Amino acid sequence: MKNLQANRQITFLFALFVLFVTNAQEMDKATPEDVGMSSERLERLSKTFQDYIDKEKLPGATILVARKGKIAYLKSFGKNDIESNIPMSEGSIFRIASQTKAIVSVGVMMLQEEGKLLITDPVGKYMPAFMKTKVAVAKKDGSYDIVDAHRPITIRDLLTHTSGVSYGYGIASDLWEEANIQGWYFADRDEPIQATVNRMAELPFEAQPRKEFVYGYNTDILGALIEVVSGETLDVYLKKNILEPLGMKDTHFYLPLDKKERLATVYSATENGLERAPSPGGMVGQGAYVDGPRKSFSGGAGLLSTASDYTKFLQMMLNKGELNGKRIISPKTVELMTTNHLPFPLGEGTGFGLGFSTVEDLGLRGELGSEGEFAWGGAYHSTYWADLKEEMTVVYFTQLIPANDLDDHGKLRALIYQAIID
Repeated sequence: MKNLQANRQITFLFALFVLFVTNAQEMDKATPEDVGMSSERLERLSKTFQDYIDKEKLPGATILVARKGKIAYLKSFGKNDIESNIPMSEGSIFRIASQTKAIVSVGVMMLQEEGKLLITDPVGKYMPAFMKTKVAVAKKDGSYDIVDAHRPITIRDLLTHTSGVSYGYGIASDLWEEANIQGWYFADRDEPIQATVNRMAELPFEAQPRKEFVYGYNTDILGALIEVVSGETLDVYLKKNILEPLGMKDTHFYLPLDKKERLATVYSATENGLERAPSPGGMVGQGAYVDGPRKSFSGGAGLLSTASDYTKFLQMMLNKGELNGKRIISPKTVELMTTNHLPFPLGEGTGFGLGFSTVEDLGLRGELGSEGEFAWGGAYHSTYWADLKEEMTVVYFTQLIPANDLDDHGKLRALIYQAIID
């Protein structure tokens, strides 16, 4: 067993060396002071997150802060895998879950820029099963009625999570369970996403279009839409149009076998401390990202990535659609995506654009940041945000589900902003 663990660790460290050599020139690093941050104050961030590791609140994590287009802080903490004593590192690969949604949303907007669709179009124009959807209406006795949607859902409804579709646990959960469509995890499905999504169209949604923010399969439907409109599978479309142009070499739906040692292990916070999440599959398991069927490309929660890769995507958005001379989308499209589209608040001071939450009123939100910031997170307790005013992106990746009210997200934000000194 010891020899096996030693061999895994050697393989892992060699992979990191190769990664460093090949990617060393991809993104410039700067001293914090060069971009208006304090090295001394950032040590508070390092100390706090090392304390989470030492107290076994977190298994491991990577934090990347980029400001003014340069990496000001990049540090990993804890273990990639506790049992095998593999350290977390800059090259660790994470299940990013709902952080997939922003990338797929950009993919949809690229199709509009190519003249292949309009986001005001009904989804049913391209996927006929969605031209007439149903809505479940709860009754006082605990049962429900099923009625017609007042109008066809649009692509914009999906982008803003106002189509009414949930993750299948709402009013008509019995029908969604019977159809075997519940929860965000799709990696173990032995069917293409088109088949799953077309079955969704037959099930009742939670609300009428544009009446509520309902978090659910909206972006999975968008991923299937991309396949129909582009004529390519979602993995191929994203790789060709977003991932490769941005140099996101470690972002995949399913992990190449030569990278499997870099995939961080998922842990759960329990009364007895951190425990390895069960495998195979399931919402809290290790998932079928290496050994699964490799058929279902979930636009809502399917991607794996590194902190460096995801920072490139955010920097592109912060740069109004361009990175290193490669234009992905136009400045006006970025503006539309990062503007609030909701007629009702997502939370105090917070709205939602096309794939991102947005900060509308800093005082009402009551947290450090800036108005105009756009952000989101993922089920494995990761988060990100981009602050246009401060020219800053933050990516925080970990693999913890459930996290049990850990206060790391709030402290992450506070300790990064207190380090800005210009």
